[in-house]
Amino acid sequence: MHLDPILLLVQGLNGVQLGVMLFLMAAGLTLVFGVMNLLNLAHGSMYMLGAYLAAALQQRTGSFLLAIVVALPATFLIGMIVEVIAMRRLYDRDHLDQVLVTFALILCFNELVRMLWGPQALFMALPGGLSGHVTILPGVIYPAYRLVIIGSGLLVALLLYVLIMKTRLGMLIRAGASHREMVGALGVNIKLLYTVLFGIGSALAGLAGMMAGPILSIESGMGDSVLILALVVIVIGGLGSIRGALLASIMVGVADTFGRILLPPALASMVIYLLMAAILCRRPQGLFPANG
Repeated sequence: MHLDPILLLVQGLNGVQLGVMLFLMAAGLTLVFGVMNLLNLAHGSMYMLGAYLAAALQQRTGSFLLAIVVALPATFLIGMIVEVIAMRRLYDRDHLDQVLVTFALILCFNELVRMLWGPQALFMALPGGLSGHVTILPGVIYPAYRLVIIGSGLLVALLLYVLIMKTRLGMLIRAGASHREMVGALGVNIKLLYTVLFGIGSALAGLAGMMAGPILSIESGMGDSVLILALVVIVIGGLGSIRGALLASIMVGVADTFGRILLPPALASMVIYLLMAAILCRRPQGLFPANG
């Protein structure tokens, strides 16, 4: 089968773009699980809420950028409220209890968005400057907005690295992952630390939903399928590892994209799971099991 090099390049960029979106989801999820030992299936609901909030704000203000600027801290605040009301009671419970409670939260959030915005899908319009295409190589054009997604995701990855590795908050997050009692004994407010961390994870998921809004339909339950891919990413990358989440996200995004254009549909849907199985056979702890 002859493959056009331009097609391969464009699809490779599509794979990276999907990988960056998955990273925004997986980064928050792996931080929450790696540090707080909390299995949060409702993480995909933050993705959905971020998309809904941005779409609703854009409809009212007419500004895509303003919608993102307002919806992002709103998702952060919602995440902190959810942590205080529901998640805080689950830290000392086993993972089965966490799964049951967070699955119930998925159902609650899905019904909540139906009550607030109705059963019909919402759509976000791109600003004029991002609705066109960019020439990246002679004869190769690519949607400008997808390039913005890639750049934004890589910038977030850099900021997360700086936050985790170079700041006092990051030091406390890393210490709290392995020595929770000792950090608390030193006078650090562990409850507040976990609340802020959960809010950061929720905001990252919400940002992914906001970025996806203009290229996908916004509807109840839209975060469920993305959550499955994010779980695959953190298993491949290693629990609690930001760099593992970034590398695994790109791998999963590219593998899924090329699998869909090169393989029969039945086999294409299995590619990422085959990739996960192959990596775990060699590295059962994931690519980078350590925190950071």
